[in-house]
Amino acid sequence: MTYALKINATRHTVDVDGDTPLLWVLRDVLKMTGTKFGCGIALCGACTVHIDGVATRSCITTVDSVGNAAVTTIEAVGLTAPGRKIQEAWLDLDVVQCGYCQSGQIMSAAALLASSPHPTDAEINDAMSGNVCRCGTYNRIRDAIKQAAEEKQQ
Repeated sequence: MTYALKINATRHTVDVDGDTPLLWVLRDVLKMTGTKFGCGIALCGACTVHIDGVATRSCITTVDSVGNAAVTTIEAVGLTAPGRKIQEAWLDLDVVQCGYCQSGQIMSAAALLASSPHPTDAEINDAMSGNVCRCGTYNRIRDAIKQAAEEKQQ
């Protein structure tokens, strides 16, 4: 079946089965490899993308469920104000260790700041709770989100 998808503000036509996970369309069909495969059951957050601005696990999102929604991946999140601020804070605070989870972490954090520009600790906990970092950089992730939120006020 053929699907027309709006990904990173560009229309892409893909010919895949409707039940194909969006993750595999992004990685294997469109060669956008920034979104990572982690667990395949939406528990780790490595595959997080935005669908109409909402952080969504692409490993369990079928391509036929996307419809006309706008998909944003790590490749384009820096073009948004929250995404750019998060990426800058990530670099400023040396958040990354191994880096594998970082695209999902950044996507979740950017969605949080887009919906809640000045998140509380509880909002940060809630938004980031499904993102696993095996290196344990959770304190730096929280600090980066707080820094990016402060920069948005200026």
